[in-house]
Amino acid sequence: MSRRNFALPWSEYVQTLQPHERPMLPGSPATPDHSLPYRLAYGAVGMLVTATGGIGVAMITANTQQLGGALGVSITEAAWLPVVFVMTNACMNLLLIKFRQQYGLRLFAQIFLTAYVVIALGALFFESYSSSLILRAFAGMASAALTSLGFLYTIQAFPAAHRLKGLILAIGASSLALPAVRLFSNHLVELSEWRGFHAMELGLSLLSLAAVFALRLPPSEKMKVFDPLDFVTFALFAPGMALLCAVLGLGRIVWWTEAAWIGWALIGSIILLSAAFLVEYNRKTPLINLAWLSGPAIIRLALAIVGVRIVLSEQTAGAVGLMTQLGVGPDQMHGLFALILIATAAGSVISAFTMNPAKLDKPIAIALGLIAVGAFIDSHATVLTRPAQLYLSQAMLAFAAAFFIGPAMMQGIVQVLQKGAQNLVSFIVVFGIGQNVGGLLGSAIVGTLETVREKYHSSQLSEAVTLGDPQVVLRLQQLSGAYGRVISDPALRTAEGQVLLQQQITQQAHVLAYNDVFLIMSALAALGCVWVTFNHFRPRLQARFAGGDAASAAAAVE
Repeated sequence: MSRRNFALPWSEYVQTLQPHERPMLPGSPATPDHSLPYRLAYGAVGMLVTATGGIGVAMITANTQQLGGALGVSITEAAWLPVVFVMTNACMNLLLIKFRQQYGLRLFAQIFLTAYVVIALGALFFESYSSSLILRAFAGMASAALTSLGFLYTIQAFPAAHRLKGLILAIGASSLALPAVRLFSNHLVELSEWRGFHAMELGLSLLSLAAVFALRLPPSEKMKVFDPLDFVTFALFAPGMALLCAVLGLGRIVWWTEAAWIGWALIGSIILLSAAFLVEYNRKTPLINLAWLSGPAIIRLALAIVGVRIVLSEQTAGAVGLMTQLGVGPDQMHGLFALILIATAAGSVISAFTMNPAKLDKPIAIALGLIAVGAFIDSHATVLTRPAQLYLSQAMLAFAAAFFIGPAMMQGIVQVLQKGAQNLVSFIVVFGIGQNVGGLLGSAIVGTLETVREKYHSSQLSEAVTLGDPQVVLRLQQLSGAYGRVISDPALRTAEGQVLLQQQITQQAHVLAYNDVFLIMSALAALGCVWVTFNHFRPRLQARFAGGDAASAAAAVE
């Protein structure tokens, strides 16, 4: 009987499989030994679906202000576009895993890919800001499904001995979207504003839909897993997480203490999430296993995921923000983004081929060490710094980001396999929230620290600039002289020179503020590296000390 007869009932199909070909986790497809053409096809479809799921949020993140301008909205309103995507994306994995387990992969793929096509098509016809927000929210839900679907297809491309490498490469491929989009998206936006973006999104979703219908995944075992209380938990957890994302995404823009809704949203988030956890704590079969999540191994993993996402905001928010503040446009940063793309791909490949499941702490410590060094290098920026001076440091950060993410996920999967597959949903929720909310938290911290330190440095620099200083007077005359041919009034010319001088002071203050942020991120990454390294060697140290104590006791008896 052919193992490619995927239409067979699961009870019959599973009889055709070897032990190593059976699904590793509930809701995952079988992994039969495919021929080389099929492996290549599965790999190509996996990369296509992964790119489709990631390119939407990458385009919005890279071009928030431009798309906001095309919609005719303010900076604050435009900031909601990526935030609503994360709000829904972070919550959907709570139900998606069980949906796959109960209704199968075929229906899962058809529903969410079709939904993504409809969303992309609707975006071409609905031009208002409110409709764009709604569509981005639905896109976040669909994207969560596409990312996991892309992983499942990519794993099929690898034989059993190298399936772990396939999972790491699939995870790394999802990280390529943002640097790749930054290379071409500004031209796309300039040519056709938001329409070109939505047309490309629609094209990718249609290609993915056709590819998934043409090449089916092997079947998976179906089982009844949904419980009515699952939906109660989701009804409390999803809005609570959405409110938290809104606070983290918008707090630094509207400022934390200036907008009353930030406080109310945070209170609502705490109440709703607490209620959701209370429901889960008293369930016999919880959707989120709080007892398992409160274990030391999972707490360390969650802290590592969130911590790395925070310090990696040095790249996504810090370095790009610094270059923007220095007047460097997207076209001038193409070399930097190309290098980040190459370093990210290299990090994924090296992580896949060097990872040892018995020593998963080691690559995480190495990644944190690279981040610490890269951020420290960036902390010496000046107003003359340009993308070329950031090539080495940003390549280190990009490599570290890709090098870290695979081992971090494998740590969780190992815990799931050791403690029971019923904890899979709990781990996926922790991993997804750590990635999404950790990214928002990192951007919020970087933006807030930069604003606070800029005000401090601006105050310090302004106090040091007085007209009693001959060098200040000379500099003011030089700046005023630039208007000598167009402004004849000396007083007005001097006033314009003072404006230019204040602009230079503000620019210097921003650079110093970013340097402070980079230094703080470097220190946090260094502390994380030491902490992970200590946890890696702690069992050996405990065993050595225990052996030494036992030897001392034996010697005393003799």
